[in-house]
This record gives sequence, C-alpha cells and structure tokens, in this order.
Amino acid sequence: MKQIYSIIAILISSSTFSQEAKNEDIPYYEIPEYSKEFTAGTMAARMVDALGFRFYWSSEGLTGEDLVYKPNEDVRSTGETIDHILDLSYIIVNSTLNKSNGKVDNSKMTYPDKRKQALINLKTAADILRTSDDISKYKMIFGENEIPFWNQVNGPIADAIWHCGQLASFRRTSGNPINSKVNHFRGTVKQ
Repeated sequence: MKQIYSIIAILISSSTFSQEAKNEDIPYYEIPEYSKEFTAGTMAARMVDALGFRFYWSSEGLTGEDLVYKPNEDVRSTGETIDHILDLSYIIVNSTLNKSNGKVDNSKMTYPDKRKQALINLKTAADILRTSDDISKYKMIFGENEIPFWNQVNGPIADAIWHCGQLASFRRTSGNPINSKVNHFRGTVKQ
C-alpha cells in the first residue's frame, strides 16, 4: 500500500514540479533587503522574511519520494509537514489582516500550490509588519479569543522555522539535500 501511495505521489508531483519551476512570482528566492530602521515592525517582518527564505529553500525541488518520506510511523511525512507550515502561515498572515482563524480546506491544492500560498502568506504578513508602528494590534484571533502578538513569535513563527529544519533534515535523508549555493546567513544564493 505504501508503494502505491509513493507511485501516485511521484506521478502527480512530476507534472506539477515543472509548473513550479516556471513560476517566477513566488517570493523568497532571496531574503529582501533589510530595513534601514530598527522598529518592532521591521524586526518582526525580518523574522517572517527569514522564515519565508528558509521555507522556500527547504521546500524547493522536492520530489514525490521526498513528500512521502518520514523517518518512522510516529512523525509527519514531509508532505504533512508542509501542510502544517501552510496552516501556520495562515495564522501568521491572519493576525496581520486582523482576521479570525479557522480551518482552511487545502485538500484540493497541489504541493506547488500549497508551497506558493504559504510563501505568499508570509510575504503579505512581513510587508504589513514592516510598515507598522504598532504590532501589538496584530493579535491571533481564534473565535472569541484574542492572543497577543508575543505568542506569534514563540508560537507559529518559531514553530514554522522549526519545521523548516525538519524539512531540510528529511530531504537530506531521502537523498535530495538543499541547494548548496544557498547562504542562510546572508539570505542569498551564490550564482
């Protein structure tokens, strides 16, 4: 049964990955230029930009085999981890849009669609934060509960960064390491 899922994932992903390579409007190939001023908004935006850059490269060029990989049955697969990061990206962007969070049905989305949406969500949030004078107004809203932005930092942002590390580790283990030209410290890619 596991082999059938692997074959299906490979067939689906091989047709969609070629579309992804042609799509040049996906943000975070490189991290944006840093702000000239240090404010709460520019610092929070830079954290989200760093997450976007790390997610871009930890999820770039994954194969069907990578997406179904998981080290054991007790953990999420790479594909399931990407779904989780997408969910976290909605929480991050929704707080900057002052929108309540709810379950987003992404069951009909392809892997490239999920990846692109997560990156767009992060870019949207970072752009809003970058120009904000008061990031305390960006609460996470779950029904009647409003949770302060502080929890955004140690919650969804840190959690998503953590999971990008998992993606990097999983893909290395499944034989498809991150592009060696990526410089995470500078947020650039050597040409």
